[in-house]
Amino acid sequence: MAADRLAASMQSLVDLMARLRGPDGCPWDVRQTDDTVKIYLLEEAYEVLDALEGATPQEVCSELGDLLFQIIFLAHLASERKEFDFTDVVETVTRKMIRRHPHIFGNVQMESAEDVAANWARIKQAENTGPGNVSYRLQKVPPGLPALLRSHRLSERAAKVGFDWPDAEEIWKKVEEEVGEARAAMDHEDPEAMASELGDLFFTLANLARHWGENAENLVRKANHKFLMRFEKMEKRLTDSGVRIEDATLDQMNAAWEDAKEREG
Repeated sequence: MAADRLAASMQSLVDLMARLRGPDGCPWDVRQTDDTVKIYLLEEAYEVLDALEGATPQEVCSELGDLLFQIIFLAHLASERKEFDFTDVVETVTRKMIRRHPHIFGNVQMESAEDVAANWARIKQAENTGPGNVSYRLQKVPPGLPALLRSHRLSERAAKVGFDWPDAEEIWKKVEEEVGEARAAMDHEDPEAMASELGDLFFTLANLARHWGENAENLVRKANHKFLMRFEKMEKRLTDSGVRIEDATLDQMNAAWEDAKEREG
């Protein structure tokens, strides 16, 4: 990566943003605020995730650029208020990453990725300017995160102080317990209890995934993608056999679905 090319391209993007927000800029861009841009930031972040799960490198590159543009936009809005600018953003995160990697930029010795993660948590806790209690640190997990990802992060932080199941087998027992409670709520036709028990079940499953080194949010995203791919194959098989999916019986759809699964190997 050529340093002069990188510097020129970043400066060009920052200048472009200033032009869009300038007196003779784009009327739409001039109207934007933090509240409107943050929605696009979230959308672009999800589009990056989608691209990473199967798009071409060129598409990933494009989506990362779109996400970067929203970051530049938010930094420019802050610079207009004389709070900070994009240079401050870059310098701040650079200092933070150097501080949190003392095994690379300092004299601290680390033997494993687990050691690095534990030390990272200690450094981050020392940086925290809020109350020192654990409850506060849990509250700082962004409420706007996707629910399963937030479950993962909440339980992950709680586990750092020892509030966790000892192993996956114990979590599985809890999963079975939650399934039983959901079943009882369903048998009693109690919608409110059913909703509560399903929520507990999802939270427990997120913990089970975490103990297996997985993230429930990623797992469900992959399951969603798998469902979509299989549904498309099911519909194609029905169409190829002369049956519109709207006219197919449940048995026909199930047969086509199972055929699609078998062909996946």
